Amino acid sequence: MTRTLVVGTGIAGLITALAHPRPEQVLVVTKSEPAASNTYAAQGGIAAVTHPPAPGDSVASHVSDTLTAGAGHCDPAAVQALCADGADRIVDLLAAGVPFDRTTDGELSRGLEAAHSVARILHAGGDATGAGIADALLATAARAGIEVRGHTLVTELITDGGRVRGARVLTSSGGQEELAADAVVLATGGAGQLYPYTSNPAVATGDGVALAARAGAALADLEFYQFHPTTLALPGNFLVSEAVRGEGAVLRDAAGERFMIGVHPDAELAPRDVVARAVADRMRSTGAPVSLDATALGATRLAERFPSIDTAARAAGLDWAREPVPITPAAHYWMGGVTTDLAGRTSVPGLYAIGEVARTGVHGANRLASNSLLEGAVFGHRAALAVAADISTVDWSPALHAPDQNDASITSSTLAYPNCTRASLQDLMWDAVGLGRDGEELAAAERTLAGWAGGAPASAVSTYEDANLFLLARLTARAARLRTDSIGAHHRDDARVLETAS
Repeated sequence: MTRTLVVGTGIAGLITALAHPRPEQVLVVTKSEPAASNTYAAQGGIAAVTHPPAPGDSVASHVSDTLTAGAGHCDPAAVQALCADGADRIVDLLAAGVPFDRTTDGELSRGLEAAHSVARILHAGGDATGAGIADALLATAARAGIEVRGHTLVTELITDGGRVRGARVLTSSGGQEELAADAVVLATGGAGQLYPYTSNPAVATGDGVALAARAGAALADLEFYQFHPTTLALPGNFLVSEAVRGEGAVLRDAAGERFMIGVHPDAELAPRDVVARAVADRMRSTGAPVSLDATALGATRLAERFPSIDTAARAAGLDWAREPVPITPAAHYWMGGVTTDLAGRTSVPGLYAIGEVARTGVHGANRLASNSLLEGAVFGHRAALAVAADISTVDWSPALHAPDQNDASITSSTLAYPNCTRASLQDLMWDAVGLGRDGEELAAAERTLAGWAGGAPASAVSTYEDANLFLLARLTARAARLRTDSIGAHHRDDARVLETAS
């Protein structure tokens, strides 16, 4: 029997498998190709205070930056764990062969991104950090003899006596299979496909959060969805990394005005929620596009530092070295998810959640740039050790005190299929549960979603994905309606009216 089943092949899942004391007892599954993950698509880098730290950097500084970006909603203990463990996890990644960029004298090269007080962002291949990490970890897992099974979709968690005992999966041949396990680790990433405009790959359909919800796990902070301010305003929404602004690129409206100077003291390097809303507001008020102007960096620098973006821009017929390129905000990262402790334990014994699927408390209401890959590495390592210890503990029962935003009238053990198209659901979420939100519109969205229940079940992967997105849309809309104040990435356009009336 597989003792530990890991679901997901991003940094969180692979680190969990590699750090497990008995890797030969680990099975890793993913619904698509192993390389299809948010990790593989990540450009910006991984934030960490290294051994030795960058000049002027410290764990305390990284903690402070993370807490500030999180708008006062972070769990300080989780943030301390994230930042303090970072240096050791970078050592692990280097040992796994991650080709982090280096300076001419051989030192790790560090970049600056929004809301960081010092340059502490490590990159690989310029703007291909995620691919460098994923390739290295997949190769290391293969050398370690860890089985990684692609095209295996988890459709349900198996529970017995209140404890998770494995999972039912849809195999590559279309058949059903039960995988028994002493522990299941969800490392399935986010749910960018809730929205029509997203930087996430097509596989990001929130499967892990939906699976956990149906198993009765506690969820929290679902209303906090981060929208990246700069994706190409073209089909596919190719991400233009925040690191481009860190290198000096600026935002301009249709009249050429650099409008962020009047919005925030840090201008283009303000927290992501501030920049994304400012871009959306300027687009709305002018009725015209907003552009990212990186022309001052020059063609050579752009091609060397951002080869992936440079290639994508030119493939789209854009010469960003000569003229600004059109950008738009897009769904990027979910701060909420399955509530966990500092070792990935959920409220359901035998079930763990790591990375974007989890709500550890490290990101609060607004994730600090490049902390996501670090979270996967840090908490994946912690979860691996916890899983090994917990398997031998008969009466383990996690004690979690974070708010539970599950609603038994919505979450149930039975899959609910929508009778709408995915595009209709995405458009509703963008309009009502996007960058700006309003109580009446959220309530109307909830009613519309409730009316969409009752679609016909099927065995296709996309059908299960649609059921997961449908559940998560209902939960997220509800959470957004219940939080009537504006904080971080959750912005209520009617917050001032509500405060005045209270």
